[in-house]
Amino acid sequence: MSDMQAILETGAAAGIEYAASRMTEQGEKPGKCANCGAPLIGPYCAVCGQERDTHRRSVMDLVHDLISDIASFDSRLLHTAQAFLLQPGELPRAFREGRTRRYVPPLRLYFFVTLVFFLILGGFNIAIMQLQVVATPVKIIYDAKGDAFIKNPAYDPGDPDQGRLPKLIRISKDKAKDPAGMFNFSTRPYFFQRIGRYHSGLTREMRARIEKNRQRVDREIAGGAKDPRKAAEAKKVGGWMDKHFYGGLSRLAADPAALNEPLTTWIPRVLFLLLPLYALLCAAFYWRQRKKFYLVDHLIFSLSVHTFTFLALIVAVGLAQLVSGGLVFWFLLASIGIYVFLSIHRFYEQSWFWTTVKFLSISGIYTIFFLLPALGAVIAYGFLYS
Repeated sequence: MSDMQAILETGAAAGIEYAASRMTEQGEKPGKCANCGAPLIGPYCAVCGQERDTHRRSVMDLVHDLISDIASFDSRLLHTAQAFLLQPGELPRAFREGRTRRYVPPLRLYFFVTLVFFLILGGFNIAIMQLQVVATPVKIIYDAKGDAFIKNPAYDPGDPDQGRLPKLIRISKDKAKDPAGMFNFSTRPYFFQRIGRYHSGLTREMRARIEKNRQRVDREIAGGAKDPRKAAEAKKVGGWMDKHFYGGLSRLAADPAALNEPLTTWIPRVLFLLLPLYALLCAAFYWRQRKKFYLVDHLIFSLSVHTFTFLALIVAVGLAQLVSGGLVFWFLLASIGIYVFLSIHRFYEQSWFWTTVKFLSISGIYTIFFLLPALGAVIAYGFLYS
């Protein structure tokens, strides 16, 4: 404790004692704080803030306190919503400048909006993403000699590497005689739609083809190695593919919403872990202003940006029930981009030119190197291990 703090505390205690003695001289009896024991002058303790009247209160007093607390919370919530939606960047700026009493704390607001988003998904039985497995028959091409070919799906004339691959792949005559059993499998994603709206597009024959390919791959992997040690390793690889890769494909073929549970579980955790990374990016690009903006300021700004992202996702859930997925995607992209751009300009107080440069840089690095890989890892984990 510093000397100045000791002097101030001693002076405050002396002031309380003096006020108590003056009240005694005038015939008034000062109370005693039930919490800390200090002389109690007025409705609140000057030392710890404890109320004078805390016991044996009437029902009307309790109702009055409840209404006051609700009104106070509603007032803060209203001020927070107004500043958050109509003044991008105002909330982190207010907390940096110490204007905190009228707004909901940023971490509490983030958890509240996130909770509302996932409650809406669960309450209306909406999946974040559904993948419908579809199969298209492979077209067989015959040359002048009568040999059968199919198009190479990896062939791409615009890619220098893929363009060197053969355009056509020769197939055996036995496979050519059974064209109905040859399919190309792909997936169609659907975002924010009710679970059960989309069903498997695979017939029983197509599912049998997946199972046949699954068994064939297992045999080829196990039989391709003559060395016992390599054969054992190949068997482990085959077992992994059988359990995870083909297992995931079979689960999606049976239920397009099979990924929803792992996505709902891991996406909020991953995004929460990405919060400090976004803050560190902001700190790196505003390093020259480090005396004005501390790391906690960048972290609060990151909380504000991610809170609005979940708010935009809540609106997107509603829009997805009315319009096409493409329009919902562009709404998300535009709304989040505009909001973050205006927030950066208000919070960091730089020119429009430097705001544009740093917005594009921060958003590009964060999206390409952090956000997309993290979401891709969550989807891959859900596919392989759900």
